[in-house]
Amino acid sequence: MVTGMALIACAGGAAAGDAAAGKEKSAMCAGCHEIAGYRTAYPTVYTVPKLGGQSAEYIVAALEAYKSGARKHPSMTAIAATLSAQDMADLAAYYSGAGK
Repeated sequence: MVTGMALIACAGGAAAGDAAAGKEKSAMCAGCHEIAGYRTAYPTVYTVPKLGGQSAEYIVAALEAYKSGARKHPSMTAIAATLSAQDMADLAAYYSGAGK
């Protein structure tokens, strides 16, 4: 049982996020995700979700899914491809409320 729990902890062993570092890295996100009610027309028209207040786990999972191709959006896939696990954790810490 303990071994199984240790494996789960290691598998989910995401890097600890630094909200201050996330703030420094958030410029690429702010242009869409920090504008209230912002809508984009590429590739389809939709309202861009606000990131502030989302859970850190959700943000990291979404970025990982874009990076792996499990979630599809041309802009987000390209941005996520450039992010390290630490970048994702830092952005998640910032947007989840630790720094935002």
